[in-house]
Amino acid sequence: MDRGAIRRRVAVGLALLTASGLLAVAAPTQAQAAAPTSCAGRKVKTYPFSTGTLYVYKKRGHICAITLPKNPGRQQWMMVSVQAYRANPVIDEGLYTRRAGPVTVHAGQRCVWVKGRVGRGSVSKGWILC
Repeated sequence: MDRGAIRRRVAVGLALLTASGLLAVAAPTQAQAAAPTSCAGRKVKTYPFSTGTLYVYKKRGHICAITLPKNPGRQQWMMVSVQAYRANPVIDEGLYTRRAGPVTVHAGQRCVWVKGRVGRGSVSKGWILC
């Protein structure tokens, strides 16, 4: 084998090794994007709105909510709120890049009111999960 053939084979091997390394680094990022929540329980409601989505989860009488923007990555005003009937709301709001929340309340068998906002878009769903 001449030197040119050896160099080509080494170059192809290095290219394959580099590509596999990049895939190994990119795979955890994709897994995180598939599971964007830290709420416990099962997803019971999804409320899309013009600038984002409000997700509601339930586990043993606890209600958890998060708000995700349609365009994550840039800092924007976000808010999520959960209020059990005859209780004060639990609110998380501020300038975030990925999400507002999670916020959790113990509702037991009571209805809850959930709200979400990203920028100028918002959603408010009253007295659900009764």
